[in-house]
Amino acid sequence: MPEITTSLEMEAPAEVIWSLLADFGNIAAWWPRDGRIRIERVVVQGEGIGTIRHIKNEGVDRVVSERLDFLDPETMTWILSIVGDRPPGIIAYVAIGRLIPLGSARCRADYRCYLTTDSGLEARIEKVLRRTWAEMFEGLESCARRGATLGSAQGPAASP
Repeated sequence: MPEITTSLEMEAPAEVIWSLLADFGNIAAWWPRDGRIRIERVVVQGEGIGTIRHIKNEGVDRVVSERLDFLDPETMTWILSIVGDRPPGIIAYVAIGRLIPLGSARCRADYRCYLTTDSGLEARIEKVLRRTWAEMFEGLESCARRGATLGSAQGPAASP
């Protein structure tokens, strides 16, 4: 399974969603607090392209480390990779996202990942990723609709 894609329309301006995504280390500010996945803390290493956010989720022993590989405000495109000790079954993961404005108050997120998994786990990992992405987009839309923008909402975070 080399590629998984999804698209989701959100009732929020693309610029507001972009400001939340572009603040790469501040994922806990917009991630849903009552979802299936709850962020316990985020440790940010570096800044700009190459920044790594180490995400510790409640009830999970492993930290998920995501590296920002590309960020283009003109096309509202970002690329990230899971690096280091990856979640069980995932050998390699690169995701590409792009926001498309749909007027002044709506946008669409096109998101895809390229991944390599352990043999036989493809369908299970795809299901988990799709649920995770749905939660991610729900958090972004909810935060944007509350009027939170870059720097206005702080979640649990820590420094290295």
